[in-house]
Amino acid sequence: MKISIERGALLKAVAQAQSVVERRNTIPILANVLIEAEGNSVSFRATDLDIEVVDKTDAMVERAGATTVSAVTLHEIVRKLPDGALVQLTDDGATGRLSVEAGRSSFSLATLPKEDFPVMASSEYSANFSAPAPVLRRLFDKSKFAISTEETRYYLNGVYLHVSEADGGKVLRAVATDGHRLARIDADLPAGAEEMPGIIVPRKTVGELRKLLDDDDATIAVSVSETKVRFATPVITLTSKVIDGTFPDYTRVIPSGNTRKLEVDATEFAQAVDRVATVSSERSRAVKLQLDEDRLVLSVNAPDAGAAEEELAVAYNDERLEIGFNAKYLLEIASQVDRENAVFMFNSSGDPTLMREGNDTSAVYVVMPMRV
Repeated sequence: MKISIERGALLKAVAQAQSVVERRNTIPILANVLIEAEGNSVSFRATDLDIEVVDKTDAMVERAGATTVSAVTLHEIVRKLPDGALVQLTDDGATGRLSVEAGRSSFSLATLPKEDFPVMASSEYSANFSAPAPVLRRLFDKSKFAISTEETRYYLNGVYLHVSEADGGKVLRAVATDGHRLARIDADLPAGAEEMPGIIVPRKTVGELRKLLDDDDATIAVSVSETKVRFATPVITLTSKVIDGTFPDYTRVIPSGNTRKLEVDATEFAQAVDRVATVSSERSRAVKLQLDEDRLVLSVNAPDAGAAEEELAVAYNDERLEIGFNAKYLLEIASQVDRENAVFMFNSSGDPTLMREGNDTSAVYVVMPMRV
């Protein structure tokens, strides 16, 4: 194999591949990226056996072929090469070495046989549809903060993507929860997604997928089966196993009877929470909200560190309410608001609180209160 490729294109492809590779693994070949060159393009494939990413890019292919080399090492080399450099990759097969040359720099890297590289078995997908990148980005970006990190409740370690009913029509819905807070985001149902099985997309996959969704003009082809999900652009294909488990009935924890309505400027609210939480104890991070007519007082009282208080002008015309929350959860939820106002719906100091953006019900958040 012998190819020449522009440094920027190579860096982008290798960066995507090396981020999938697990740093600590017992199977040496899994630390490698499979480089396959033919025609006028080269593909870079990496896997951790749960996720597989294939990145295709244009190159001058003098001699077709394939080999595998350490993804992290190759990425580090390419990252340190000067901008605009033309990189030449040469593998003669006999020596078990891949030479990397750019300008006056040259490297010789150990390779492993391409035959040993595990390729994820192809799957029959029961649903295939396309969605604009910004739609998928919104679904995952606004829900991923609520993914649980508790390994024992593995079925909460991802985003539950499924078809649901809302306002009399079907929607594509993303839900994530860790038991303390919940995010439920809806988007218009793309054509072809009606028969899609509900899947739990793992946390790592959500992180890797984010890199495919940066281009506002891109359209992502999505394929779903009971065990796998695939997201593809013309140049990158990300295939992942889904979490084998049943996502709990989240509708039971979304309150429908909360009548006390607080409307507040989302940015002002987030900044005020952040300021008063500076003195909260690391363990509880508790912030107390005191609501009176058109007035909100945020306060923290941490015996070890001190106390803080801040008052905000808000829209609230219900009876007085005192309720406590984990400051981190409040901040994460407030930072999801794209519009000016956040609307909080309360019931009592012991019941879950609902938050949405203005009158928009396509993004709904629930946060559990805590005693303060």
